[in-house]
Amino acid sequence: MALILIRANSQGKLLNAIADIERHAALKISGKPRIIDVETADKVAKGILKEELTTKSKISALVSVLEDTTKSIMQIKKIHPPAHLLVISDEYKEYENIKGIFGKLPPLKGYYSPK
Repeated sequence: MALILIRANSQGKLLNAIADIERHAALKISGKPRIIDVETADKVAKGILKEELTTKSKISALVSVLEDTTKSIMQIKKIHPPAHLLVISDEYKEYENIKGIFGKLPPLKGYYSPK
């Protein structure tokens, strides 16, 4: 199981990015995507990338996929979603914190799996 952080400028772009994960990257989403506070998402992204972010997100979500981290990264590299996607590996110190709060986050409204 891998966690994917999605940072977007609008809910429409966020929903399109999630659809791209399922349709084009062929990753199976487990459960419902969860909304995460934008400040937390930007802090996590900054910690993983180890550099300043050029843009702040306006809406962010976390998605859990059934595939492992390596496959998720390889599949995400192949697509061009309308949002910033980060696969959070268990190698990052942020992983345990994000995994711990994932179930407590509110579900994203407006998302329906095509399958």
